Amino acid sequence: PISGRRREAPGRFPRSASLGAGIMASYGVEERGCLNSLEYRLFFKDEKGEYISPLHDIPMYADAHKNLFNMVVEVPRWTNAKMEIATKDPLNPIKQDVKKGKLRYVANVFPHKGYIWNYGAVPQTWEDPGHKDENTGCCGDNDPIDVCEIGSKVCSRGEIIQVKVLGTLALIDEGETDWKVIAINVEDPEAASYETIDDVRRLKPGYLEATVDWFRRYKVPDGKPENKFAFNGEYKDKDFAIDIIKSTHDCWKVLIYKTKEGGEMNCTNATLSDSPFHCNQAAAKAIVDAVPVCGTANPIPADVDKWFYYEKK
Repeated sequence: PISGRRREAPGRFPRSASLGAGIMASYGVEERGCLNSLEYRLFFKDEKGEYISPLHDIPMYADAHKNLFNMVVEVPRWTNAKMEIATKDPLNPIKQDVKKGKLRYVANVFPHKGYIWNYGAVPQTWEDPGHKDENTGCCGDNDPIDVCEIGSKVCSRGEIIQVKVLGTLALIDEGETDWKVIAINVEDPEAASYETIDDVRRLKPGYLEATVDWFRRYKVPDGKPENKFAFNGEYKDKDFAIDIIKSTHDCWKVLIYKTKEGGEMNCTNATLSDSPFHCNQAAAKAIVDAVPVCGTANPIPADVDKWFYYEKK
């Protein structure tokens, strides 16, 4: 299997993920539209070159026996563009979030630069907005569960990596439960040294505290108040985090097999033949072809590099 940003053709490059113990599946991506534009989309393909949804068609588990999970990288570390799986679009490509008609970039709240981890999501999960979390007392945020990957490699957008879960933080984002799973790439040179959230605290001193600070303050430049956390901002352990991921997978299964309405969530998929949202490749190709071909990237606005300072409360 190949990972990294080696390109197969313009706008296309391979990714890899495991389907189980010792079985690897390669994934490719295809860029459409121009990067840093409203039209930009990153579509996903399986090892046969057929279009798939990264949210619905990539397995949650990389290895269920070892509790290793797949992660779809949406935002490489140190970058600012708020890229995310487009949950409302057919085939759920990655696109840049838009607010009031403008592309969204995360501000650099001093001393942070962009995202301070590789940021992404576990596929085949859903934080149900109709389900009140018994731990937080708040409903889900209508997205797959988020992952902060703390390894040394800066990953590529659209990369599928296998991660070891270490713990989780319970962000309450504008009244919604938004779990942030802390994990490490299994291919990281130091991955064997990490088994628990306490290992992160011991081996990367300050990183967990910086993560709380980042999530608390990242919306302040937009004129919003600081975010809140359940459990007073304390991290929950690995077993707790894995249970949360499993519960969001159960919510996703209810959604994808239509035993519950998912609102605006688009469940179009290419591999789940028992799902009422399953589509054939002709339909999938038509979805992709409706987006303009990949063009030259637009420049990133100069103010994206600006530092934002304010006194902590």
